[in-house]
Amino acid sequence: MPSTDPAVHDYSLTAPMWSGTPAAAATSDESILACMLEVEVALATALARHDAIPQAHVGTIRAAADPDNFDVRSIALRARGGGNPVIPLLSDLREQVRQLDPEAVASVHKSATSQDIVDSALMLVAVRAVRIILADLRTAAAGLASLADRHRSTVMAARTLTQQSVPTTFGLKAAGWLYGLTTAARRLERLAPELPAQLGGASGTLAATAQLLNPADALAVVDTFAAELGLLAPAMPWHTRRAPVTELGDALAGVNDALGKIAVDIALLSRTEIAEVAEPAAAGRGGSSAMPQKQNPVLSVLMNAAARKAPALAAELHRSALAVDERPDGAWHTEWSSLQELLRLVGGSAALAAELTPGLQIDDAKMKANLNLSGGLVLSERLMLELAPVLGKDQVQQLIIRAGAGEDLQTLLAAALNGADRADDGEKPSVEQLLDPSGYVGCSDAFIGRALSAYQQHFVRQEP
Repeated sequence: MPSTDPAVHDYSLTAPMWSGTPAAAATSDESILACMLEVEVALATALARHDAIPQAHVGTIRAAADPDNFDVRSIALRARGGGNPVIPLLSDLREQVRQLDPEAVASVHKSATSQDIVDSALMLVAVRAVRIILADLRTAAAGLASLADRHRSTVMAARTLTQQSVPTTFGLKAAGWLYGLTTAARRLERLAPELPAQLGGASGTLAATAQLLNPADALAVVDTFAAELGLLAPAMPWHTRRAPVTELGDALAGVNDALGKIAVDIALLSRTEIAEVAEPAAAGRGGSSAMPQKQNPVLSVLMNAAARKAPALAAELHRSALAVDERPDGAWHTEWSSLQELLRLVGGSAALAAELTPGLQIDDAKMKANLNLSGGLVLSERLMLELAPVLGKDQVQQLIIRAGAGEDLQTLLAAALNGADRADDGEKPSVEQLLDPSGYVGCSDAFIGRALSAYQQHFVRQEP
């Protein structure tokens, strides 16, 4: 029998962004199988607690539901026959129960439908994967908070549409990453406790359970079932109302958006000709098969890849929400692998970020050198604001144009200011002050403070 250890099946040659991560193990087919079995045991427990099946049968079902008793590959292949994995799983589970106590077979899967098991199992998988993701986001956020605070005064060139624009600070850039990640993590964390169990029976009426007991006790079974799984008890079945899945998908995609923004910025800043940051080094990481001199920013590259793929998966979940009747003919089935892959991508990217941000290397000197590449023209906006009242807007524009053509900006400004007459008695601005980029970073420090405050409120206050 193939191994059912998730750690053996958490890899993919074509998905290095999540291969080998804890989130991949938590979302493996083996883990999904184990959760489906856990759901069957929880169902039996809830029914027995409300006297719908004999209490003695629960122990038998629990013993039979050991994942090591089941062949994942066989179940997956036989799922083609009935359209979902629960049907062959139940066949195998009942056989395992029969070997222990033939009378207990009648209590397996009583009053439930396949969708109850799959939906509840996937929510259980999601809750556990999200827990792993949030732990990695906490580590990544701590790294960003440290960068934002340490580099409050590290001035660098901001870039818009690929070109240098005005001065900023690396602290503000890191704070922007941090705030985006904090906001996305907060949304995901708030959603996790709201992920519901599913128990509606054949068509969402809970008729079979109500027939076994009565409507009031049938509803109580749902509450007990959800509590056994640590999931939210739903107000009503959601077989074809897929908001729990789409909202989870949106939250996961939002996390990947935030992580992707960090990735694309770091990849850009680590380019050879920019070289303002570098990823943390590790043996065997970043090499090239043909160019030994290269140190590729592979953490950022893989995070970028995950971020590019996630939106399509979230969109697929929304398409799957067009669920007709009381059980859809294909939409629900499309949802399973989309949710699994989305959890894996976000889990993989979060694990990469947890390694990337605490070890990111910052080259202050290179940032300063790049800032000076334009000979002061990065401060053109400031020159227009401060010198237009002194020299006139047209003259300032001409000075900037001449500097852009190769003349020395500092010399041009000094000559223009020396020949300028002011209408009032105020002092003429100093050329040195005008061309000091650290004096033109606006509210950067205040914005950094706000991002750090949001980080403290969400992450640090929760620490034990």
